[in-house]
Amino acid sequence: MIQLRDLTKYYETKAGRFYVLRNIDLDIDEGEFITIMGPSGAGKSTLLHILGMLDTATEGEYYFYEQEVNGLSERKRADLHHRNIGFVFQQYHLIDDLTVYENLETPLLYKKVARGERRGMVAEMLDKFNIVAKKDLFPNQLSGGQQQLVAVARALIINPKLILADEPTGNLNSKQGEEIMDLFTELNKEGVTILQVTHSEKNASYGRRIIHLLDGWIEKEE
Repeated sequence: MIQLRDLTKYYETKAGRFYVLRNIDLDIDEGEFITIMGPSGAGKSTLLHILGMLDTATEGEYYFYEQEVNGLSERKRADLHHRNIGFVFQQYHLIDDLTVYENLETPLLYKKVARGERRGMVAEMLDKFNIVAKKDLFPNQLSGGQQQLVAVARALIINPKLILADEPTGNLNSKQGEEIMDLFTELNKEGVTILQVTHSEKNASYGRRIIHLLDGWIEKEE
């Protein structure tokens, strides 16, 4: 599904090059559940953003279903992202002035899904996540756990091949966090590939493979 070869990310500064990622070689198969761990500044979120096509590498190759991503225009990368990848962030990233219904509908507008079909897809997600009663509420009217449920539902509504989760339970209590991780486990069983960044050993254990980053390098895999 994904192949990274010598992937490197750096910034030019007055003091010289500042490396965030160094010579990353990584293969991700369809249907995997992978955890990325490492201390702050290890490059975890940068790697996730490059995989999600929200950022680009300075050097190296990134293949997504055998398509070379780094050489694509920004528009084509965005299209590939919107069609295939769902992102779940620690901060939820819901749109404050849109209702739950409208937040769920937004990714479908990017894909130019017809109105009738959008209505059905949103209704299905509202039902699946038991948030039908919340559909007309705004994000600030929801608890943290409810906001993250909406964020996961929004990521899933496009039927993504890949879900990227950046500290998805970081702002939740332990019970809410377990519910989100159990949900990811079920989605993975259904065939969705999941890649999560976490500091939590407990959350890491949900993954079948753990990749440890240190100072931009892959330190080890287990």
